[in-house]
Amino acid sequence: MYRIGIGYDVHAFDLQNITNSYITLCGIQIPYKNKLIAHSDGDVALHALTDAMLGSVAEGSIGTHFPPTDEKWKNTNSEKFIRHANSLINNKGYTIQNLDITVICQEPKIMPHAMKMRENISSILNLEIDQVNIKAVTTEGLGALGRQEGIAAQAVVLVQKSISQNTGA
Repeated sequence: MYRIGIGYDVHAFDLQNITNSYITLCGIQIPYKNKLIAHSDGDVALHALTDAMLGSVAEGSIGTHFPPTDEKWKNTNSEKFIRHANSLINNKGYTIQNLDITVICQEPKIMPHAMKMRENISSILNLEIDQVNIKAVTTEGLGALGRQEGIAAQAVVLVQKSISQNTGA
């Protein structure tokens, strides 16, 4: 039995505070002039992935498990979120078959960091590198993302029920 989950997240850049800083995507720090406004670490890619993972096994959303109103999640590393979602997937007898993340932004350039992102996610979730895909698109200058006001990500995850769970063995 296969199931699919889809996730989306978006965060605004702090345009009032221009610094030589970084943003975190897929757990990798990428140099950038703006920080993201966020309750946790603002990793839109891992947030979208968390929602996709949770959705694949009907476990709600990231906000259900890690409410942004709860101070204990302030500045939390988003790797914790995907580890939690993966444990729920595994506890229900499923395993991730593959995942695909699309980062949507004008800047910074994502693809020079894509392999490190893939390696990091595959390591965290104990997946083969070819089960993890990262890509990036721009909005051709359209909308808030096109005006470089923020960054977004979409993710999709395919999970499969473990064979022992399907046969009762």
